[in-house]
Amino acid sequence: MEGTEVRKLARLEDDHWWYRERRHLLARSLTGLAPGRAIDVGAAGGGNTRVLRRLGWQAVALEYGAEGAEVAHERGLATLRGDATRLPLADASMDLVVEFDLLEHLDDDDAAVAEVRRVLRPSGTYLVAVPTDPRLWSDHDVAVGHVRRYTRDGLLDLLHRGGFDTPVVRSWNVLLRPAVALRRRSSSGSDLDHVHPAVNLGLRAVITAERYLPVGRLPGVSMLVEARPRA
Repeated sequence: MEGTEVRKLARLEDDHWWYRERRHLLARSLTGLAPGRAIDVGAAGGGNTRVLRRLGWQAVALEYGAEGAEVAHERGLATLRGDATRLPLADASMDLVVEFDLLEHLDDDDAAVAEVRRVLRPSGTYLVAVPTDPRLWSDHDVAVGHVRRYTRDGLLDLLHRGGFDTPVVRSWNVLLRPAVALRRRSSSGSDLDHVHPAVNLGLRAVITAERYLPVGRLPGVSMLVEARPRA
């Protein structure tokens, strides 16, 4: 992601409906896990790293770009610069790896998954979130540096090839998918923009409703997977 987009994200993410819900999903995925050592790969400004730290994890933000690493550092987070396909970490040194909205930026996503498998302890957890459905490809994807959008089978095949089991797979941003598809057909550039407070509140209400509805297997705009190293 370009430096200007990272700065924009950092300004938006505390209140923006989409980022708020993504942080909730992260926290929910960690329920029942004993805190340990964690790395947030592709952390951008470190919004998810802050969730990990709040929940007791020894969390480090890892960013490839200088701008993202600088923003995370300015927020008081332990920060590393590094490449997701060559993580600057020892083998079997992490209890948790978070890669939210990262893999779609990488030409070699197999190498990135292999690196996670290398640095995770056998009892560790790998949390992955990606944009889904290639039919939703738009100028937004181009603007934020996406290489692909995933299908469900494509992401699961990637993780299985990399040595992971995937006991939990869920779609999210399901209810708003028709609206997103309509907007993406007519808009240009990134969706990382300020949202009017009233609109933001309405979108928060819709995305929050998904927590209580059985829609996790329906097509959505994004997908979240909780993966474990295969024995």
